[in-house]
Amino acid sequence: MALRTPIIVMGVSGSGKSTIGAALAAAFGVEFIDGDDLHPSANKAKMAAGQPLDDEDRAPWLQIIALRIGAELAEGRPIVVACSALRRRYRDQLVAYAPSTVFVHLVGDPDLIADRQLGRTHEYMPVSLLASQFDALEPLEEDERGIRVDVRRDPAEIVADVRDALGVLDEGAPDHG
Repeated sequence: MALRTPIIVMGVSGSGKSTIGAALAAAFGVEFIDGDDLHPSANKAKMAAGQPLDDEDRAPWLQIIALRIGAELAEGRPIVVACSALRRRYRDQLVAYAPSTVFVHLVGDPDLIADRQLGRTHEYMPVSLLASQFDALEPLEEDERGIRVDVRRDPAEIVADVRDALGVLDEGAPDHG
């Protein structure tokens, strides 16, 4: 099955966005972009100092991601992007340039996610910011194109489930590739 629509793999820090995003991109043979790589340096510095980002901090970052998704889709290249997309208004901003975008929400227990974070190193996202991410998280709503996935599952199972779910969601979506 060819990927017909962009995918944003969303969730709190440590939920597996990069791992699942890269695996989905590989499965579909498309480009993967880690949204963390697109953060302005001021955002990275703020998070590295243990300060959570606010809406003003996130706005330019979300715009960069949205423009990239829209530009790639306009060229017939849907991509997979890892992006926290914690709030509904952030997701609305992300789909403004590509309304067919599908969110894959990686859902997990805060204790499990914290354990995962302790077992990794991240350039600028300390474990101390995890609580602020869960506080900001607004789950997908009924009218959003998305799939909820339990992070306790094996990545290969998650990819297979997402592929199956996309087959249903893509029925009637425009063909971009």
